[in-house]
Amino acid sequence: MPRRRFLEDPDHPDRWMVSYADFVTLMFAFFVVMYAISSTNEGKYKQLTTSMISAFRQGGVSVVAVGQTGSANTQIAVEIPLPIAKKTATQLKLEQEQAIRLNKLASQLKVLLDPLMKKGHVRVSHNELGVAIEVDDNALFESGQARPSAHAAEWLGELAKTLTPQPNRVRVEGYTDDRPIKNAIYPSNWELSAARAGSVVRLFVENGIAPNRLIAIGYAENRPVAPNTTPEGRARNRRVTISVLPESADQAALVPTTP
Repeated sequence: MPRRRFLEDPDHPDRWMVSYADFVTLMFAFFVVMYAISSTNEGKYKQLTTSMISAFRQGGVSVVAVGQTGSANTQIAVEIPLPIAKKTATQLKLEQEQAIRLNKLASQLKVLLDPLMKKGHVRVSHNELGVAIEVDDNALFESGQARPSAHAAEWLGELAKTLTPQPNRVRVEGYTDDRPIKNAIYPSNWELSAARAGSVVRLFVENGIAPNRLIAIGYAENRPVAPNTTPEGRARNRRVTISVLPESADQAALVPTTP
């Protein structure tokens, strides 16, 4: 019996698409791998930048190119350390005298403000940034007002007399809580905080501190020191900070005259 002959299937016209799809898939995988290798790790570069700036605090900032990593024109800002100038004997002496004077001033202020400190209305601190006096707003103003009360004006006058002989600048900062205020006098907390700082500065001028030594700043509800979620926290944030700033060596001899 003759063997039956099977006819071969003719070539499928779209068979080439299988090979083409495999080729495209391989190319896609190749470019994904190349992109992953060449991508810059931004987090690591930021960490590198921060570490180098912290290590070289002295000097100018320079943009330095990083080694080739596949990304174009990769650069980071790095501070270039400059030689630290040695302080002269005069500068060291002035700094020592300033430290002693500020330490003595902090002790005097603590004695002067002791009654308010015992009530928890005033806090006095002393560090390398100077002497800071933080006062709760209820020890200075009525609610929503910027004019110091009669009692506050009395002890602020005594504080001004203590600060008048000092050559240091005095910065007064006003703060509020996050509750908005809007009236004909104070459209927002910015105006209220600035007015409170300004009223303290004006009172200092009236009691003998030279105007060119004074700085008034209003921060509104920004820079809170406690959460604004409780009445206690809001009360803590409504404050005025009076800072006696450290002077530079070239300003040490500039003792202000009586206005």
